[in-house]
Amino acid sequence: MPNFSDRSLYTELRLQENWKQTLQLTNGDVTSNSVETVSGASARVCDQGQWGFASLPEITSEAIKAVLQEASNNAAFLARHQGQSSSSLSESTFSVKKDLSSRLPATSLEQRLTFLKTLDQYILDHCPNLESRILRLHLETISKRIQTSTGSEGFTCVPRTVLYIYLTINNDQLEPVELMHSISERGEYQDVFTEPSSLFDDIDNLYQQLLDKKEAIPAKAGYKDVILASELSGLLAHEAIGHPTEADLVMAGSVAAELQGKQVASPLISMMDFAHSYRDETLPVPVFIDDEGSEPEDAVLIDQGKLTEFMHNRYSAAQLGQPLSGNARAFKYFDEPLIRMRNTAILPGNDKLEDMIASIDDGYYLIKSNNGEADATAEFMFGVTLGYEIKNGKLGRAIEDTTISGMAFDVLNTVTMVSNDLHWECSGYCGKKQVIPVACGGPAIKCKVHIGGE
Repeated sequence: MPNFSDRSLYTELRLQENWKQTLQLTNGDVTSNSVETVSGASARVCDQGQWGFASLPEITSEAIKAVLQEASNNAAFLARHQGQSSSSLSESTFSVKKDLSSRLPATSLEQRLTFLKTLDQYILDHCPNLESRILRLHLETISKRIQTSTGSEGFTCVPRTVLYIYLTINNDQLEPVELMHSISERGEYQDVFTEPSSLFDDIDNLYQQLLDKKEAIPAKAGYKDVILASELSGLLAHEAIGHPTEADLVMAGSVAAELQGKQVASPLISMMDFAHSYRDETLPVPVFIDDEGSEPEDAVLIDQGKLTEFMHNRYSAAQLGQPLSGNARAFKYFDEPLIRMRNTAILPGNDKLEDMIASIDDGYYLIKSNNGEADATAEFMFGVTLGYEIKNGKLGRAIEDTTISGMAFDVLNTVTMVSNDLHWECSGYCGKKQVIPVACGGPAIKCKVHIGGE
Protein backbone atom coordinates (compact mmCIF):
# COMPACT_ATOMS: atom_id res chain seq x y z
CA MET A 1 0.00 0.00 0.00
CA PRO A 2 1.32 3.50 -0.82
CA ASN A 3 2.37 6.23 1.60
CA PHE A 4 -0.29 8.96 1.70
CA SER A 5 1.65 11.31 3.98
CA ASP A 6 2.49 13.67 1.11
CA ARG A 7 -1.11 14.05 -0.01
CA SER A 8 -2.81 17.36 0.78
CA LEU A 9 -6.23 16.22 -0.48
CA TYR A 10 -8.44 13.65 1.20
CA THR A 11 -7.76 10.32 -0.54
CA GLU A 12 -9.10 6.76 -0.26
CA LEU A 13 -7.68 3.59 -1.76
CA ARG A 14 -9.56 0.28 -1.78
CA LEU A 15 -8.31 -3.09 -3.00
CA GLN A 16 -11.14 -5.60 -3.18
CA GLU A 17 -12.08 -9.11 -4.26
CA ASN A 18 -15.63 -10.50 -4.47
CA TRP A 19 -15.94 -14.27 -4.86
CA LYS A 20 -19.17 -16.22 -5.21
CA GLN A 21 -20.33 -19.71 -6.10
CA THR A 22 -23.87 -20.81 -6.98
CA LEU A 23 -24.99 -24.44 -7.06
CA GLN A 24 -28.58 -25.37 -7.91
CA LEU A 25 -30.53 -28.59 -8.10
CA THR A 26 -33.89 -28.55 -9.89
CA ASN A 27 -35.90 -31.72 -9.38
CA GLY A 28 -32.67 -33.55 -8.64
CA ASP A 29 -30.71 -32.30 -11.65
CA VAL A 30 -27.78 -29.89 -11.46
CA THR A 31 -28.97 -26.79 -13.32
CA SER A 32 -26.38 -24.27 -12.12
CA ASN A 33 -22.74 -24.54 -11.17
CA SER A 34 -20.97 -21.21 -11.45
CA VAL A 35 -18.02 -19.47 -9.84
CA GLU A 36 -17.24 -15.76 -10.23
CA THR A 37 -14.32 -13.70 -8.97
CA VAL A 38 -14.28 -9.92 -9.43
CA SER A 39 -11.30 -7.97 -8.15
CA GLY A 40 -9.59 -4.65 -8.63
CA ALA A 41 -8.40 -1.35 -7.22
CA SER A 42 -10.29 1.92 -6.80
CA ALA A 43 -9.54 5.37 -5.42
CA ARG A 44 -11.46 8.50 -4.46
CA VAL A 45 -10.10 12.01 -3.98
CA CYS A 46 -11.97 15.04 -2.63
CA ASP A 47 -10.84 18.39 -4.06
CA GLN A 48 -12.68 21.50 -2.85
CA GLY A 49 -15.85 19.53 -2.21
CA GLN A 50 -15.76 17.62 -5.52
CA TRP A 51 -15.18 13.88 -5.67
CA GLY A 52 -13.03 12.16 -8.25
CA PHE A 53 -13.26 8.37 -8.59
CA ALA A 54 -11.33 5.83 -10.65
CA SER A 55 -11.02 2.04 -10.78
CA LEU A 56 -9.12 -0.69 -12.62
CA PRO A 57 -9.74 -4.48 -12.73
CA GLU A 58 -6.33 -5.45 -11.36
CA ILE A 59 -4.39 -5.20 -8.13
CA THR A 60 -0.80 -4.24 -8.96
CA SER A 61 1.52 -1.38 -8.04
CA GLU A 62 0.97 0.11 -11.48
CA ALA A 63 -2.81 -0.11 -11.15
CA ILE A 64 -2.71 1.54 -7.72
CA LYS A 65 -0.64 4.45 -9.03
CA ALA A 66 -2.94 4.79 -12.03
CA VAL A 67 -6.22 4.92 -10.08
CA LEU A 68 -4.80 7.40 -7.57
CA GLN A 69 -3.65 9.67 -10.36
CA GLU A 70 -6.87 9.38 -12.36
CA ALA A 71 -9.02 10.00 -9.27
CA SER A 72 -6.95 13.12 -8.50
CA ASN A 73 -7.32 14.34 -12.08
CA ASN A 74 -11.06 13.74 -12.04
CA ALA A 75 -11.47 15.61 -8.75
CA ALA A 76 -9.41 18.56 -10.01
CA PHE A 77 -11.44 18.73 -13.23
CA LEU A 78 -14.72 18.82 -11.30
CA ALA A 79 -13.34 21.42 -8.88
CA ARG A 80 -12.39 23.70 -11.81
CA HIS A 81 -15.76 23.33 -13.55
CA GLN A 82 -18.23 23.19 -10.67
CA GLY A 83 -17.49 26.32 -8.70
CA GLN A 84 -14.69 25.01 -6.48
CA SER A 85 -17.06 24.82 -3.51
CA SER A 86 -15.51 24.11 -0.14
CA SER A 87 -16.80 21.34 2.06
CA SER A 88 -15.34 19.81 5.19
CA LEU A 89 -15.31 16.09 5.93
CA SER A 90 -15.61 14.46 9.32
CA GLU A 91 -12.18 13.35 10.47
CA SER A 92 -11.66 9.74 11.46
CA THR A 93 -8.54 7.63 11.91
CA PHE A 94 -9.03 3.94 12.50
CA SER A 95 -7.16 0.69 12.03
CA VAL A 96 -8.48 -2.87 12.10
CA LYS A 97 -7.90 -6.38 10.76
CA LYS A 98 -10.75 -8.91 10.77
CA ASP A 99 -10.48 -12.13 8.80
CA LEU A 100 -13.59 -14.27 9.29
CA SER A 101 -12.64 -16.92 6.75
CA SER A 102 -13.00 -20.48 7.97
CA ARG A 103 -10.39 -22.23 10.09
CA LEU A 104 -11.82 -25.60 8.97
CA PRO A 105 -10.62 -27.52 5.90
CA ALA A 106 -12.33 -26.39 2.70
CA THR A 107 -14.99 -28.64 1.22
CA SER A 108 -14.93 -29.87 -2.36
CA LEU A 109 -17.53 -29.29 -5.06
CA GLU A 110 -18.44 -32.96 -4.78
CA GLN A 111 -19.10 -32.64 -1.04
CA ARG A 112 -21.37 -29.64 -1.57
CA LEU A 113 -23.30 -31.39 -4.32
CA THR A 114 -23.67 -34.48 -2.14
CA PHE A 115 -25.09 -32.28 0.62
CA LEU A 116 -27.69 -30.82 -1.78
CA LYS A 117 -28.55 -34.23 -3.23
CA THR A 118 -29.10 -35.63 0.26
CA LEU A 119 -31.54 -32.82 1.03
CA ASP A 120 -33.23 -33.32 -2.33
CA GLN A 121 -33.71 -37.01 -1.64
CA TYR A 122 -35.21 -36.22 1.76
CA ILE A 123 -37.71 -33.89 0.07
CA LEU A 124 -38.53 -36.56 -2.49
CA ASP A 125 -39.11 -39.15 0.24
CA HIS A 126 -41.02 -36.99 2.73
CA CYS A 127 -42.85 -34.35 0.68
CA PRO A 128 -45.20 -36.17 -1.72
CA ASN A 129 -47.12 -34.70 -4.67
CA LEU A 130 -44.79 -31.78 -5.32
CA GLU A 131 -44.73 -30.25 -8.78
CA SER A 132 -41.17 -29.01 -8.38
CA ARG A 133 -38.38 -28.62 -5.88
CA ILE A 134 -35.35 -26.35 -6.12
CA LEU A 135 -32.31 -26.16 -3.86
CA ARG A 136 -29.91 -23.26 -4.43
CA LEU A 137 -26.68 -22.85 -2.50
CA HIS A 138 -25.11 -19.38 -2.64
CA LEU A 139 -21.64 -18.82 -1.22
CA GLU A 140 -20.02 -15.38 -1.13
CA THR A 141 -16.84 -13.88 0.31
CA ILE A 142 -15.88 -10.19 0.18
CA SER A 143 -12.30 -9.21 1.00
CA LYS A 144 -11.24 -5.55 1.24
CA ARG A 145 -8.10 -3.60 2.05
CA ILE A 146 -8.68 0.09 2.85
CA GLN A 147 -6.26 2.98 3.26
CA THR A 148 -6.98 6.71 3.60
CA SER A 149 -4.97 9.92 3.81
CA THR A 150 -6.37 10.48 7.32
CA GLY A 151 -4.32 7.52 8.54
CA SER A 152 -7.02 4.84 8.50
CA GLU A 153 -6.20 1.37 7.26
CA GLY A 154 -7.92 -1.97 7.48
CA PHE A 155 -8.34 -5.45 6.09
CA THR A 156 -11.59 -7.43 6.30
CA CYS A 157 -12.70 -10.77 4.90
CA VAL A 158 -16.36 -11.61 5.43
CA PRO A 159 -18.01 -14.77 4.03
CA ARG A 160 -21.71 -15.67 4.06
CA THR A 161 -23.64 -18.78 3.11
CA VAL A 162 -27.27 -18.96 1.97
CA LEU A 163 -29.44 -21.96 1.12
CA TYR A 164 -32.74 -21.33 -0.67
CA ILE A 165 -35.41 -24.04 -0.71
CA TYR A 166 -38.32 -23.65 -3.17
CA LEU A 167 -41.25 -26.06 -3.10
CA THR A 168 -44.24 -25.99 -5.48
CA ILE A 169 -47.48 -27.95 -5.39
CA ASN A 170 -50.73 -27.66 -7.32
CA ASN A 171 -54.00 -26.77 -5.60
CA ASP A 172 -57.37 -28.32 -6.44
CA GLN A 173 -57.73 -25.91 -9.39
CA LEU A 174 -54.38 -27.17 -10.74
CA GLU A 175 -52.81 -23.78 -10.03
CA PRO A 176 -49.23 -23.73 -8.72
CA VAL A 177 -48.70 -22.81 -5.07
CA GLU A 178 -45.10 -21.98 -4.09
CA LEU A 179 -43.20 -21.24 -0.92
CA MET A 180 -39.55 -20.42 -0.33
CA HIS A 181 -37.47 -20.77 2.80
CA SER A 182 -33.92 -19.49 3.22
CA ILE A 183 -31.24 -20.38 5.74
CA SER A 184 -28.62 -17.63 5.83
CA GLU A 185 -25.63 -17.12 8.10
CA ARG A 186 -22.27 -15.43 8.23
CA GLY A 187 -19.48 -17.89 7.54
CA GLU A 188 -18.19 -20.28 4.93
CA TYR A 189 -20.06 -23.43 3.93
CA GLN A 190 -18.10 -25.69 6.29
CA ASP A 191 -18.87 -23.38 9.22
CA VAL A 192 -22.60 -23.18 8.51
CA PHE A 193 -23.64 -26.62 7.28
CA THR A 194 -22.45 -29.81 8.93
CA GLU A 195 -25.06 -32.55 8.58
CA PRO A 196 -28.00 -32.49 6.13
CA SER A 197 -30.20 -33.87 8.92
CA SER A 198 -29.90 -30.52 10.73
CA LEU A 199 -32.16 -29.04 8.02
CA PHE A 200 -34.81 -31.77 7.94
CA ASP A 201 -37.04 -29.89 10.41
CA ASP A 202 -36.85 -26.77 8.21
CA ILE A 203 -37.98 -28.84 5.23
CA ASP A 204 -40.81 -30.49 7.20
CA ASN A 205 -42.07 -27.09 8.39
CA LEU A 206 -41.91 -25.62 4.91
CA TYR A 207 -43.82 -28.54 3.43
CA GLN A 208 -46.54 -28.29 6.08
CA GLN A 209 -46.87 -24.57 5.39
CA LEU A 210 -47.14 -25.36 1.68
CA LEU A 211 -49.95 -27.86 2.37
CA ASP A 212 -51.70 -25.23 4.48
CA LYS A 213 -51.34 -22.67 1.69
CA LYS A 214 -52.71 -25.18 -0.82
CA GLU A 215 -56.05 -24.88 1.03
CA ALA A 216 -55.73 -21.11 1.60
CA ILE A 217 -58.62 -18.67 1.61
CA PRO A 218 -58.56 -14.98 0.63
CA ALA A 219 -57.87 -12.46 3.36
CA LYS A 220 -60.60 -9.96 4.14
CA ALA A 221 -59.45 -6.53 3.06
CA GLY A 222 -59.34 -3.74 5.60
CA TYR A 223 -57.52 -2.13 8.48
CA LYS A 224 -56.74 -5.13 10.67
CA ASP A 225 -55.00 -6.24 13.82
CA VAL A 226 -52.00 -8.26 12.70
CA ILE A 227 -48.84 -9.82 14.00
CA LEU A 228 -45.87 -9.26 11.71
CA ALA A 229 -43.35 -12.07 12.12
CA SER A 230 -39.65 -11.25 12.14
CA GLU A 231 -39.23 -11.43 8.36
CA LEU A 232 -41.88 -8.75 7.87
CA SER A 233 -40.89 -6.60 10.83
CA GLY A 234 -37.31 -6.69 9.54
CA LEU A 235 -38.49 -5.72 6.07
CA LEU A 236 -40.46 -2.83 7.57
CA ALA A 237 -37.39 -1.72 9.54
CA HIS A 238 -35.14 -1.81 6.48
CA GLU A 239 -37.34 -0.52 3.68
CA ALA A 240 -39.69 1.93 5.36
CA ILE A 241 -37.62 3.28 8.25
CA GLY A 242 -34.02 2.50 7.36
CA HIS A 243 -33.90 4.14 3.95
CA PRO A 244 -35.56 7.43 5.03
CA THR A 245 -32.98 7.70 7.84
CA GLU A 246 -29.95 7.35 5.55
CA ALA A 247 -28.47 10.84 5.74
CA ASP A 248 -28.08 11.34 1.98
CA LEU A 249 -31.84 10.76 1.63
CA VAL A 250 -32.46 12.95 4.69
CA MET A 251 -30.61 15.82 3.00
CA ALA A 252 -32.60 15.14 -0.16
CA GLY A 253 -35.85 15.71 1.76
CA SER A 254 -36.99 12.38 3.20
CA VAL A 255 -39.77 12.41 5.79
CA ALA A 256 -37.19 11.83 8.55
CA ALA A 257 -35.61 15.24 7.98
CA GLU A 258 -38.25 17.02 10.08
CA LEU A 259 -38.81 14.24 12.60
CA GLN A 260 -35.49 13.94 14.43
CA GLY A 261 -36.07 14.21 18.16
CA LYS A 262 -39.81 13.62 17.81
CA GLN A 263 -41.99 10.72 18.88
CA VAL A 264 -42.63 8.68 15.72
CA ALA A 265 -43.58 5.26 17.11
CA SER A 266 -44.91 3.46 20.13
CA PRO A 267 -42.61 3.66 23.18
CA LEU A 268 -42.27 -0.12 22.78
CA ILE A 269 -40.28 0.38 19.58
CA SER A 270 -36.52 0.83 19.54
CA MET A 271 -34.60 0.28 16.33
CA MET A 272 -30.90 0.18 15.46
CA ASP A 273 -28.55 -0.21 12.56
CA PHE A 274 -25.78 -2.31 14.10
CA ALA A 275 -22.23 -2.07 12.84
CA HIS A 276 -20.99 -5.59 13.51
CA SER A 277 -22.14 -7.11 16.80
CA TYR A 278 -25.06 -7.40 19.19
CA ARG A 279 -24.88 -8.83 22.71
CA ASP A 280 -21.26 -9.82 22.08
CA GLU A 281 -22.11 -11.90 19.00
CA THR A 282 -20.90 -11.05 15.49
CA LEU A 283 -23.84 -10.22 13.23
CA PRO A 284 -24.60 -11.65 9.76
CA VAL A 285 -23.19 -8.68 7.78
CA PRO A 286 -20.48 -7.22 10.01
CA VAL A 287 -18.77 -3.98 8.95
CA PHE A 288 -15.55 -3.58 10.94
CA ILE A 289 -14.28 -0.60 8.93
CA ASP A 290 -16.38 1.23 6.38
CA ASP A 291 -15.22 2.00 2.85
CA GLU A 292 -14.13 5.51 3.84
CA GLY A 293 -11.87 4.11 6.56
CA SER A 294 -14.18 5.21 9.38
CA GLU A 295 -14.79 3.26 12.56
CA PRO A 296 -18.36 1.88 12.36
CA GLU A 297 -20.66 2.76 15.23
CA ASP A 298 -24.16 1.48 15.98
CA ALA A 299 -26.78 3.98 14.83
CA VAL A 300 -29.74 4.30 17.22
CA LEU A 301 -32.49 5.18 14.75
CA ILE A 302 -35.45 5.00 17.16
CA ASP A 303 -35.19 4.97 20.94
CA GLN A 304 -38.42 4.11 22.78
CA GLY A 305 -40.45 5.59 19.95
CA LYS A 306 -38.36 8.71 19.41
CA LEU A 307 -36.42 9.25 16.16
CA THR A 308 -32.88 9.91 17.34
CA GLU A 309 -30.07 9.37 14.82
CA PHE A 310 -29.33 9.06 11.11
CA MET A 311 -26.80 6.87 9.27
CA HIS A 312 -23.81 8.85 8.00
CA ASN A 313 -20.74 8.92 5.84
CA ARG A 314 -17.95 11.50 6.31
CA TYR A 315 -19.65 14.14 4.17
CA SER A 316 -23.16 13.92 5.64
CA ALA A 317 -21.88 13.86 9.23
CA ALA A 318 -19.97 17.08 8.59
CA GLN A 319 -22.87 18.72 6.77
CA LEU A 320 -25.38 17.96 9.51
CA GLY A 321 -22.96 18.34 12.42
CA GLN A 322 -23.71 14.86 13.71
CA PRO A 323 -21.57 11.92 14.83
CA LEU A 324 -20.00 9.78 12.13
CA SER A 325 -21.53 6.27 12.08
CA GLY A 326 -19.40 4.55 9.44
CA ASN A 327 -22.18 3.62 7.01
CA ALA A 328 -20.24 4.21 3.78
CA ARG A 329 -20.28 0.93 1.82
CA ALA A 330 -19.50 -0.21 -1.71
CA PHE A 331 -20.32 -3.64 -3.13
CA LYS A 332 -17.58 -4.18 -5.74
CA TYR A 333 -14.27 -2.48 -6.39
CA PHE A 334 -15.74 -0.33 -9.18
CA ASP A 335 -18.58 0.98 -6.98
CA GLU A 336 -18.30 4.27 -5.09
CA PRO A 337 -19.17 4.13 -1.37
CA LEU A 338 -22.73 5.17 -0.54
CA ILE A 339 -24.58 5.48 2.76
CA ARG A 340 -25.94 1.97 3.25
CA MET A 341 -27.49 -0.06 6.04
CA ARG A 342 -25.64 -2.95 7.68
CA ASN A 343 -27.65 -4.97 10.25
CA THR A 344 -30.96 -3.19 10.83
CA ALA A 345 -33.50 -4.39 13.36
CA ILE A 346 -36.31 -3.53 15.73
CA LEU A 347 -35.17 -4.61 19.19
CA PRO A 348 -37.00 -7.39 21.05
CA GLY A 349 -39.55 -6.68 23.76
CA ASN A 350 -41.01 -8.72 26.60
CA ASP A 351 -44.00 -10.53 25.08
CA LYS A 352 -44.41 -14.17 24.11
CA LEU A 353 -45.69 -14.93 20.63
CA GLU A 354 -48.45 -17.21 21.94
CA ASP A 355 -49.75 -14.39 24.17
CA MET A 356 -49.72 -12.02 21.21
CA ILE A 357 -51.80 -14.44 19.14
CA ALA A 358 -54.17 -15.01 22.06
CA SER A 359 -54.77 -11.24 22.33
CA ILE A 360 -56.36 -10.96 18.83
CA ASP A 361 -60.01 -11.82 18.22
CA ASP A 362 -60.07 -11.21 14.49
CA GLY A 363 -56.84 -10.61 12.58
CA TYR A 364 -53.87 -12.21 10.87
CA TYR A 365 -50.44 -13.66 11.60
CA LEU A 366 -48.22 -12.69 8.65
CA ILE A 367 -45.01 -14.69 8.26
CA LYS A 368 -43.32 -14.55 4.85
CA SER A 369 -42.82 -11.89 2.19
CA ASN A 370 -41.56 -12.00 -1.38
CA ASN A 371 -40.93 -8.30 -1.98
CA GLY A 372 -41.23 -4.83 -0.54
CA GLU A 373 -41.43 -1.28 -1.76
CA ALA A 374 -41.11 1.93 0.21
CA ASP A 375 -40.24 5.54 -0.54
CA ALA A 376 -38.75 8.54 1.22
CA THR A 377 -42.13 9.35 2.78
CA ALA A 378 -42.00 5.99 4.65
CA GLU A 379 -45.05 4.74 2.76
CA PHE A 380 -44.73 1.05 1.94
CA MET A 381 -46.37 -1.91 0.23
CA PHE A 382 -45.14 -5.45 0.94
CA GLY A 383 -46.18 -8.74 -0.59
CA VAL A 384 -47.22 -11.48 1.84
CA THR A 385 -46.71 -15.07 0.70
CA LEU A 386 -47.60 -16.86 3.93
CA GLY A 387 -50.06 -15.87 6.61
CA TYR A 388 -52.79 -17.32 8.81
CA GLU A 389 -56.11 -16.12 10.17
CA ILE A 390 -56.37 -15.42 13.87
CA LYS A 391 -59.86 -16.13 15.22
CA ASN A 392 -60.70 -15.78 18.91
CA GLY A 393 -57.06 -15.90 19.89
CA LYS A 394 -56.18 -19.01 17.85
CA LEU A 395 -54.49 -19.58 14.52
CA GLY A 396 -56.88 -20.57 11.75
CA ARG A 397 -56.57 -21.25 8.03
CA ALA A 398 -53.76 -20.06 5.79
CA ILE A 399 -54.50 -17.09 3.54
CA GLU A 400 -53.73 -16.58 -0.12
CA ASP A 401 -50.97 -14.23 -1.31
CA THR A 402 -51.86 -10.67 -0.41
CA THR A 403 -50.33 -7.26 0.35
CA ILE A 404 -50.01 -4.95 3.31
CA SER A 405 -49.53 -1.21 3.04
CA GLY A 406 -49.40 1.97 5.04
CA MET A 407 -47.13 4.68 6.39
CA ALA A 408 -44.43 3.06 8.51
CA PHE A 409 -44.50 5.56 11.37
CA ASP A 410 -48.30 5.30 11.58
CA VAL A 411 -48.00 1.52 11.77
CA LEU A 412 -45.31 1.65 14.44
CA ASN A 413 -47.47 3.99 16.51
CA THR A 414 -50.09 1.24 16.72
CA VAL A 415 -47.69 -1.35 18.18
CA THR A 416 -48.99 -2.77 21.46
CA MET A 417 -46.87 -5.92 21.86
CA VAL A 418 -43.32 -6.90 20.88
CA SER A 419 -42.03 -10.47 21.16
CA ASN A 420 -38.98 -11.36 23.23
CA ASP A 421 -36.98 -12.99 20.44
CA LEU A 422 -34.86 -11.63 17.59
CA HIS A 423 -34.31 -13.42 14.28
CA TRP A 424 -31.83 -12.25 11.63
CA GLU A 425 -32.14 -12.72 7.88
CA CYS A 426 -29.22 -12.08 5.49
CA SER A 427 -30.32 -13.93 2.37
CA GLY A 428 -30.76 -10.94 0.09
CA TYR A 429 -29.35 -7.70 -1.21
CA CYS A 430 -30.40 -4.07 -0.90
CA GLY A 431 -30.68 -2.37 -4.29
CA LYS A 432 -30.03 1.33 -3.61
CA LYS A 433 -28.14 2.31 -6.82
CA GLN A 434 -25.89 -0.74 -6.35
CA VAL A 435 -26.77 -4.07 -4.74
CA ILE A 436 -25.07 -4.92 -1.47
CA PRO A 437 -25.55 -7.60 1.22
CA VAL A 438 -27.55 -6.45 4.24
CA ALA A 439 -29.12 -8.11 7.25
CA CYS A 440 -32.61 -7.38 8.55
CA GLY A 441 -33.92 -8.56 11.86
CA GLY A 442 -36.62 -8.21 14.38
CA PRO A 443 -39.06 -9.68 16.80
CA ALA A 444 -42.72 -10.24 16.01
CA ILE A 445 -44.79 -7.09 16.52
CA LYS A 446 -48.52 -6.66 17.06
CA CYS A 447 -49.88 -3.67 15.17
CA LYS A 448 -52.58 -2.45 12.82
CA VAL A 449 -52.08 -2.35 9.06
CA HIS A 450 -54.06 -2.19 5.82
CA ILE A 451 -54.29 -5.64 4.24
CA GLY A 452 -55.51 -6.53 0.78
CA GLY A 453 -57.99 -9.30 0.08
CA GLU A 454 -61.32 -9.95 -1.57
